Amino acid sequence: MKHVSGRPRGGRFAALAAVVAVLATACTGGGSSAKDVQGSYKTLPKQSGKPKDGGTATVALTPGLSPNYIYPYPPASANGTVIARGLMWRSLYRPSGEGDRITDTEPSLAKAPAYSSDRKTVTIRMKDYKWSNGRPVTADDVVFSLALLKAALKESPANWSFYTPGQFPDGVTAKATAADTLTLELKTAYNPSYLLSMLTLLYVMPSEEWNIARTGGPHLDYSKPKNAKAIYTYLTKQSQSQSTFADNPLWQVVNGPYRLKSFAPTTGSFSLVPNKSYSGPGDSRLDRVDFKSFTSAAAALNQFKAGNLTVGTLDSSFITQIAALKKKGYHVYGAPAPARFDPLVFNFENTTGNFDKVVARPYVRQALQHLIDQRGYIRSRGVYNGAASPNYSTAGSDSPYPPEFGDKAPYPYDPAAAEKLLADNGWKVVPNGSTACERPGTGAGECGAGIPRGQTIGFTLASANTPAYVGARDTAFASAAKKLGVKVTIVTKSLNYLYANYGNSFAPANKKKWATQDYGPLYMAAGYPSSNTVFNTGGSFNLGGYRNAEMDKLINASTFGADPKVLSTEVTRLSKDLPVLFFPTPHTLVVWKDTLSGPPSSFNALLSFLYQPELWYFRD
Repeated sequence: MKHVSGRPRGGRFAALAAVVAVLATACTGGGSSAKDVQGSYKTLPKQSGKPKDGGTATVALTPGLSPNYIYPYPPASANGTVIARGLMWRSLYRPSGEGDRITDTEPSLAKAPAYSSDRKTVTIRMKDYKWSNGRPVTADDVVFSLALLKAALKESPANWSFYTPGQFPDGVTAKATAADTLTLELKTAYNPSYLLSMLTLLYVMPSEEWNIARTGGPHLDYSKPKNAKAIYTYLTKQSQSQSTFADNPLWQVVNGPYRLKSFAPTTGSFSLVPNKSYSGPGDSRLDRVDFKSFTSAAAALNQFKAGNLTVGTLDSSFITQIAALKKKGYHVYGAPAPARFDPLVFNFENTTGNFDKVVARPYVRQALQHLIDQRGYIRSRGVYNGAASPNYSTAGSDSPYPPEFGDKAPYPYDPAAAEKLLADNGWKVVPNGSTACERPGTGAGECGAGIPRGQTIGFTLASANTPAYVGARDTAFASAAKKLGVKVTIVTKSLNYLYANYGNSFAPANKKKWATQDYGPLYMAAGYPSSNTVFNTGGSFNLGGYRNAEMDKLINASTFGADPKVLSTEVTRLSKDLPVLFFPTPHTLVVWKDTLSGPPSSFNALLSFLYQPELWYFRD
């Protein structure tokens, strides 16, 4: 699954997803009103015009979040984003970015997997893809990639954001039974949909070119763990040298449609040119694709208005700019990204001021969810400006595995209900004051285990400084909490800071430094949004240390069972238990010049930050 708030946390996004991390950023002001543009961005333009060869497409990177790593599996210590990972190195199966399916069949490196009756043997046939040096992409390359991934995880479980100890790739033996045939032997059978979602994250690297432990050194047998570790150590060290990214011959051996032309270490901007040996779909008519970094959302918007950007994504705060952008010759299309939800993350392990004891009580989390006015936030010009959709589950919008409660909120906006929940459970509610526990204990109508008399409810909220809607919704939430006598102190942090420092699974030393955080979106695997790694005990992306034995069983069932329908039960129970609070899902606005065209699906994929410039062209 993708847990991409634009990129993997602690060097793992990212995310969510999972190619170039081009997140939405925001600012407001000018343009037409939200009411004027309702519906004006919801139609995906058709492919048009006669293609012509050549030209440069310029893509806006997320302000304040630029890539700094190139090896496809960055270690946690890198605290960075990978350059164009899905454009230079393909994963075994290309993620679709569509809510109703997991993979995009045509650009995947392999045909659909075949399973034995016990689901413990998986046979995968490779397609006829080539590396940029002309060598075929083989099953050995996949075996090599898995060997290095295992070496990374043996060094530290934090070296892959999608890892849960004891699960994939643990217990997976990969063999190349022929040059074009990969056989996976599984110690534990997986749900085929879940395994396929994991294989969309398995980036395939060149086994004959990268199996060295020093520059100019001998080629090593990577099936030996000692050698795999040495190779991994060498490659990650090479990836720390940003000034050599474009010159190092290692990084020129690619299987995707593009290779790196240049990289600016001081800004994170970079340029890609076509890989002439690429044998997948797409004509790669463009001469070059430039990805530009920005220090602020306003700067990016100004460059759009000046006509200097070809493609980018904007968040709902830009809805008032749609008319102005269209006048400048841009298409604007928007919708909720599939398998996305926007959480307010709790830190269940922060013992400061008994926060862990307070937040452990389900009724407290339910009361806080009752304070979030999703429809009000959506209507507000100061938050979403009309460009968002209500969401109350981990599956996101229009999932094939919807919660049993459908679109009906389990805990709708209702401050009176929030007050009653606290009062019925031993708290004296003091609106605009300091609500405190007056009936401690573990019996009915009492505050709960570990909560002493006089305990108040107050916590910090680490709020990302971009996109702009994050700070706006957090301010609205804090205001509603104050009316309930709950003090929420907002501390604004950069996305990079949150990614590097506020996650108990990879920064345990900091677990007392944050209570809640809002870093924007979390992306699950489109087509199969399992919460494995996110909300199971020991999950690598379980940032706040949420633990629930029932949820562990349900997540295990959706991960290892044969029936994918159990995922709806997981989504339902998890969403009702509130491991996080749910905010509305903003509509991602995709912006591109009307002189650029290509298959509509390639622009729809930008909702999930999946870039396919090999399918684009400038038209006459």
